[in-house]
Amino acid sequence: MKRAVRILAVLIVAYGAFTFLDVWLTSRRTLPTSDASVDPGVALVLGAAQYNGEPSPVLRQRLDLAVLLFQGGAIDKVVVTGGGQAGDATTEAKASYDYLRAQGLPDQRLLLEVQGTSTYESLAAAHRFLAADGINEVVLVTDRYHARRSLLVAEEVGFDAEVALTEPGASMRRLIDESAAVAVGRIIGFRRLERLVG
Repeated sequence: MKRAVRILAVLIVAYGAFTFLDVWLTSRRTLPTSDASVDPGVALVLGAAQYNGEPSPVLRQRLDLAVLLFQGGAIDKVVVTGGGQAGDATTEAKASYDYLRAQGLPDQRLLLEVQGTSTYESLAAAHRFLAADGINEVVLVTDRYHARRSLLVAEEVGFDAEVALTEPGASMRRLIDESAAVAVGRIIGFRRLERLVG
């Protein structure tokens, strides 16, 4: 019995270490802002806080990266995501849309997903309307610490995704938190995980 407990403990530690390494390695990769070797695709900017229609610094970094991707020809369409919280005057997606329009992105190149209040909800909702247009491949624009979980959620909802990541590095605390979420989500599924923690 003691041996079985020891083996289980070793397996749990090994799984946790593998997951942390996976999250950390994924945080270090990103799509170039200009890539002439591929057809321009669709960027899906994951939402973050907005304040009365003004994107938070975190959200602004993601949007600025989407602008660079668009200007560099790596993408030709941007989906902005995120609903509103209780008491909000607008949604994350609308704040993002207004910001991108002010940066010169044309209206016909922008799509909004305004229902999601989490990564899973936003990606699932975006997949429903993009799949209806025959679009399955997307570039997820998010922060470095969030990259692995975003990719796994995107895969779960049916996307074929890669990532474009903002410049600031991921803190150890963020990486550990994300590793825990990824470790559990891989076992029980990210939809179920969201129901448990949300």
